[in-house]
Amino acid sequence: MNIHYKVTLTKQEREQLRALTQKGHSGARRIKRAQILLAAEQGMTDEAIAVACSSSTSTVFRTKRRFVEEELDAALSERPRKGANRLLAVGDEAKLTAIACTDPPPGRSRWTLQLLADKLVCLTDLQTVSKATISRRLKDSDLKPWRQKMWCIPKLDAEFVARMEDILDLYAEPFDPERPVVSFDEKPIQLIDEVRAPLPMEPGKPRRYDCEYRRAGTANLFVFLAVNAPWRHVKPTEHRTNVDFADCMRELVDVHYPDAEMIRVVLDNLSTHKPAALYQAFPPEEARRILRRLQFHYTPKHGSWLNMVEVENGVIQTQCLNRRIPDFATLTRELAAWERDRNAAGAIVRWRFTVEKAREKMHGAYPAQSVKTTEMGD
Repeated sequence: MNIHYKVTLTKQEREQLRALTQKGHSGARRIKRAQILLAAEQGMTDEAIAVACSSSTSTVFRTKRRFVEEELDAALSERPRKGANRLLAVGDEAKLTAIACTDPPPGRSRWTLQLLADKLVCLTDLQTVSKATISRRLKDSDLKPWRQKMWCIPKLDAEFVARMEDILDLYAEPFDPERPVVSFDEKPIQLIDEVRAPLPMEPGKPRRYDCEYRRAGTANLFVFLAVNAPWRHVKPTEHRTNVDFADCMRELVDVHYPDAEMIRVVLDNLSTHKPAALYQAFPPEEARRILRRLQFHYTPKHGSWLNMVEVENGVIQTQCLNRRIPDFATLTRELAAWERDRNAAGAIVRWRFTVEKAREKMHGAYPAQSVKTTEMGD
C-alpha cells in the first residue's frame, strides 16, 4: 500500500455524502464508506480514518482507490463476491429436495438435518456432507421438513362455494335492525382451581402461580355476535344439548331482537344446530313461532373459518379466559364484565373477505364451469 490516493470531492459529491450519513436510510456499509471519503478529504491518514470510522486500513484504502480510479457510486457500492463453490451438484440438490419431501424413515416422526445428510450420502457418490450444507440448500428451496402444521383441508366443490358465497353476501350487507345477521358458535372451557394461592406481583417480580392445579369440571359458552354492529353476548352453560341450543334461539328472538322481522343466523353444522332441536325442547306451537323468525345459514363443511364469531372467540380467550377460572359462578361473572366493557367500547369485527376476493384468490378451487348453449330451431 505504498500508493496514496488523494480524495477531492466536488460540492455536489460532498453534499450527497453528508446527506447519506445524516439520514441513515442506506445500508451500514454504504454509510461507512461515505464517512471514509469525507474523512479522507480532510487529509486524515488511513490509520486515523480507520479508528474514527471503526474500520480497517485495508477498507479505507480500497474505498479511496475505487473513488479515484472509478467514480463515487462505485466507491460506495459493494463489489460482487464470488463466494465458495457449492458443495452439492445440481443433481445432488434435486435428490435432497426429493428426499425432504418424502416420509421419514421408519421409527422417525420427521426428517432431521443429520438424517437427510446420511440419506444423501447413501444415494450419491458423496463421501460426506455437513448439516450446515444441508441446511443452506433446504433454505434455498424454502423447505422445513422438521415442521408440521395441522390444517383442515376442505373439499372445494360446488356445495362449499355456494355456502361460502351465501355467507359472504350476508357479511357484506349493512346492519339492518329489522333483519340482523348474527354469527353463533359454541366454545368449551375447562374450569381450573388453584392448589396453592398465587403470589402477588412485586417490583421486579411477576405474579407467580403454582404449576400444580385442580380440575374443577367443564363448561360451555354459547357466543352470539352481531355482524356489522357493536354487540355480542356470551351465555355460559353447563351443557350443550339440543335443549340448550333451543333456549339460545328463543333468547335470541324474544330477548335480544324482539322487534326484528327475521334474524339470519350463521352457524356451523354441529348436530344440535338444527330446527329439530326446538321441537325437542318446546311444544310444536312454540317451536314454530320461534323458527318463523329465524333463518339458518350454515358454513361449508370444514369451513368454520367463515363463521365470524370464531374471531370473537379468539378475543374472548385472549382478553378474558387466558387464566385459571375455578368455578362456574366466577366464569359467569367475569364473562359478563368482559361483555359489558367490549359492547360499551363499540367493538366491531371488520370482515374483509368478500365474494369478489374469494373468486380472485380461490379461482383455481372453484368447480370448472360448463356452459351449455341451446340453439332454438324453427
